[in-house]
Amino acid sequence: MITNLPALRQTVLVLAVSAFALAGFARADDPPKPPPETAAPAGQKGGRGGGTQSASQASPSAAELHRLPPDSTTKQTLDLPGRTLNFAATAGSIRVFDGKGEPLADIAYASYELEGADRATRPVTFLFNGGPGASSAWLQFGAAGPWRLPLDGEALSPSASPEVKPNAETWLDFTDLVFIDPVSTGYSRFVASSEDARKSFYSVDGDANSIALVIRRWLEKHDRLTSPKYVAGESYGGIRGPKVVRQLQLQHGVGVRGLIMVSPLLDFREFSGTSLLQYVATLPSYVAVAREAKGPVKRADLADVETYARGEFLADLVKGEADKDATNRLADKVAELTGIDQAVSRRLAGRFDVGEFRREFDRKNGKVTGRYDASVRGFDPYPDSSSSRFGDPSGDALQAPLTSAAVDVLTRKLNWRPDGSYEVLNGAVEGHWDFGRGITPPQSVSELRQILATDAKLNVLVGHGLFDLATPYFGTKRVLDQLPAFVTQRVKFVVYPGGHMFYSRDGSRQAFRSEVEAMIRE
Repeated sequence: MITNLPALRQTVLVLAVSAFALAGFARADDPPKPPPETAAPAGQKGGRGGGTQSASQASPSAAELHRLPPDSTTKQTLDLPGRTLNFAATAGSIRVFDGKGEPLADIAYASYELEGADRATRPVTFLFNGGPGASSAWLQFGAAGPWRLPLDGEALSPSASPEVKPNAETWLDFTDLVFIDPVSTGYSRFVASSEDARKSFYSVDGDANSIALVIRRWLEKHDRLTSPKYVAGESYGGIRGPKVVRQLQLQHGVGVRGLIMVSPLLDFREFSGTSLLQYVATLPSYVAVAREAKGPVKRADLADVETYARGEFLADLVKGEADKDATNRLADKVAELTGIDQAVSRRLAGRFDVGEFRREFDRKNGKVTGRYDASVRGFDPYPDSSSSRFGDPSGDALQAPLTSAAVDVLTRKLNWRPDGSYEVLNGAVEGHWDFGRGITPPQSVSELRQILATDAKLNVLVGHGLFDLATPYFGTKRVLDQLPAFVTQRVKFVVYPGGHMFYSRDGSRQAFRSEVEAMIRE
């Protein structure tokens, strides 16, 4: 998830933080052997994983008190239309250490491995969401995992049933799956209390390297280093994904066959400050929302808008508001395309930021659109306020059932019962996140170019939803269009009806799964 496109902050600590992140836990991936009395008994389930301690033994360290339970592996059977899948499900964690061998954090994961497959040749895909601060629950229980929670737009509410159903579109048929929760999301947690430990994870490069390290450690732990490997990331996962693959290539000796990005953000510069490109990126999605209100819409139906956005619209934007003819021409065209009142469009010079569009589109009915999915509308709690004071009807309603579903699956189905709360979306993480050096917003396009140039066999699949205002599809298309010609045959871009979580729509989820399967089987 992209929770908010944050104000990017200057900080004098960034270089030190990045050095700590890359030189610390990046190389301290082999934990020191614990003394016999602190080693968890083989096969132990539940508890805090420290074993039984006698009164004569020393008190457990703070790190041990915060340890997650030992891994729990269960045998599962999934009955689906036309097939039955038997697989091993493991819920557990990987401990990350610093350069001195001191524990920093326990990173939780849930993995699903099909039984009867050749482990040496069976593909395995590592999946994470974004935020920063989001757990992997969206991809796990919305798109790719064995069980799915229906995410049906306006029909969803906080009080909706959190009961998951067998997922007919699971990717488990053609790849094993490992869902990773970055620190402070899901049940992942710090075991070190120092400020340096937090900084080492809450940064663009430190975060990517920690995820890459966890991937390598999982491969070693589960004897899967020879398996074909894929990485999938959603939303801020577009920043994280290419950086993780690059770290795996350079720092961890792990090659990746394919990178899958779902509703990604690749470059924060698209939405920073007064960039005119933000209006170019969002206009096709605004118009898609307006046309969806009248009937089904596909990307092909927006060809005229895309041509206008990158042509006359951009040309009039560049002329600036000092050119009254250009400004009025632009504002009137935007009003015509979106159905928003012409007077409102002229007042805003045709330059609608996302919040303004969400409020103005259906203001006559006192409703606002979603940010994750602008085809979903909900009531504005303060319709007469001069300021915007509304949430996201397409996202807020999902957090309660998704949290309950994740906890239920992990504890009841997978028999893994950590203490503490499950963080499906931890806003505090973004609030403490170090987004980059000085005034340069983070981007992953550089790493995307590098990984494609380094490995001529690496393929990339990018999927977007038409009605997503958090990471509009046309912004990503503009970025991908700038890639060199030698990679164009290895980067596939697909757009479906739906929002940020376009996979909530049955047809879009099925179509995207087919694209992923074709990529992996190829």
